[in-house]
Amino acid sequence: MHSVSPPPPGLAPPTPHWSDTPLAWRDRLLASPRFRRWAQSFPLTRWVARRRATAVFDLVAGFVYSQVLLACVQLRLFDLLLAEGPQTPHALAARGKLPLASTERLLRAAVALQLLEARAHGRFGLGPLGAPLAADAGLAAMIEHHTALYRDLAQPLTLLRGDASAAPAGAGLSRYWPYAGTDAPDTLPPGQLLAYSELMAASQPLVADQVLQAYSLQDHRRLLDVGGGTGAFACRAAYVAPHLSVQVFDLPGVAALARQRFEQAGLSARCSAEGGDFFEDPLPPGADLVTLLRVVHDHDDARVLRLLRAVRLALVPGGTLLLAEPFADTPGAERMGDAYFGMYLLAMGRGEPRSEARLRALLLAAGFEKVQRLPTALPLQASALLAKTPT
Repeated sequence: MHSVSPPPPGLAPPTPHWSDTPLAWRDRLLASPRFRRWAQSFPLTRWVARRRATAVFDLVAGFVYSQVLLACVQLRLFDLLLAEGPQTPHALAARGKLPLASTERLLRAAVALQLLEARAHGRFGLGPLGAPLAADAGLAAMIEHHTALYRDLAQPLTLLRGDASAAPAGAGLSRYWPYAGTDAPDTLPPGQLLAYSELMAASQPLVADQVLQAYSLQDHRRLLDVGGGTGAFACRAAYVAPHLSVQVFDLPGVAALARQRFEQAGLSARCSAEGGDFFEDPLPPGADLVTLLRVVHDHDDARVLRLLRAVRLALVPGGTLLLAEPFADTPGAERMGDAYFGMYLLAMGRGEPRSEARLRALLLAAGFEKVQRLPTALPLQASALLAKTPT
């Protein structure tokens, strides 16, 4: 039994609520081994008991499941099966330079997780959850970079207590996202920015597709993508709206990479990039549309408010802000918001997931008006808010 620490001296105990009594009775009932045995055998409750037992076990085994996925991604297994069709364990063992027994073990695990399927003649092909991962460089990059997150989460209480001295050697996300650990991100050398810039560029289509499907750029003439990284979204926006002038504002080292991308894509005539720190430097003025894609949840409320005010000043009167990122209260994706991003951003060292209501409040406090939710096809990847500057 784990002992429960008493409240610190001087801290008043929480105020009781009328719902405490029935909920305490429910908790004692569900914790009772005798009740669980009855629920597991009674026909009308058996399915609930089994489903909850499975859910609990999935929480216990979740790290193992993620490592099975990581192994498949590192072996480029999904891409191979998409390109060449079902394969035998012997063929996959040879391609992956693994012992046959280990390959068969991995394949069975992947089948159990619906990443793969057993096919005719002893072969294995893509499963319903593995097929969407095939040939998706963004998802593969996100999965592979989680090795840094797992180092930070090896001792979760150390992370929660903020004890940097007790963190495991080489702990990852704060180093992976170097701007999160400095108050002068514009001084970071380009080499330090490369890893996260490449990840953001690879994973940007996950958000960009949702935004461009949900919102038309045809009525805008000038787009400013704040925190736009190496210009992946800017290029997609320029292709979708050939009349549009597009500018990226990001750290100087990142902006230089964006300019290279625009030149290689033949878009330098319409796409540009300016370097600076968007918390300290004024944003380029004159845009009638500003996008903040996966930027706000990386920062605390005070910084977000400062950024939103800078965006409002940069926009023309009646201009539009489009803010897109995963929201903490997305129906059906609550675990993504508060569980995944809550811990991810803590490990990164800055930021937090926010609900739509909190984002609305920050937008209104920054001087925006007419805030509205923009429906997206897959809110798990990105939800969006539109806001206007006063005319």
